[in-house]
Amino acid sequence: MTPRFPRSAALFAALVFGALPCAQAVEYTQVNETASTISFTYNQFGSRVYGTFSKFDATLDFDTAAPSSAHAALTIQLASIDAGSSDANDELQKPAWFDTAKYPVATFESTGVKAQGDNRYVITGKLTLRGTSREVDVPVLLKAENAIGIFEGKLKLKRSDFKIGEGEWADTAVSDDINIKFKMVAPER
Repeated sequence: MTPRFPRSAALFAALVFGALPCAQAVEYTQVNETASTISFTYNQFGSRVYGTFSKFDATLDFDTAAPSSAHAALTIQLASIDAGSSDANDELQKPAWFDTAKYPVATFESTGVKAQGDNRYVITGKLTLRGTSREVDVPVLLKAENAIGIFEGKLKLKRSDFKIGEGEWADTAVSDDINIKFKMVAPER
């Protein structure tokens, strides 16, 4: 007579000895910049203002099996800003704001990634804007859809930390808090 094992024992054995299929690790190494977005919001005179950056370069080396060894980098062309009007766009490129003649780009370079579980990660890195660098932690959610990874994240920064909006703009007419959101789209490798 053959001994019978309860189903739970068979399932346990299959998991331990690898007989059941498991989720495969996925690598993402190329960002589709056309499908990706970077946006921001802030308050000005009590009203919420929305804007975007249309030109940026992003690199990614992300393996879901080894997120701690991942690397990400981003370079934003600051002159590609769209804050809702040509007057605002022109103003934001002046020396009191981004000073794009002297500092044409903002950069982010990751220095570490920590998995938080449930496809959530915290990417730590160096953000450089107007010649000032700060370490930032960026919470990111990875959504996998049809062989595409969608990395969604957000970051709140203080414009005063980077000397953005000096002089007459240093008061509270424009909020110090700037909320940045991004969506980076990358196909599976």
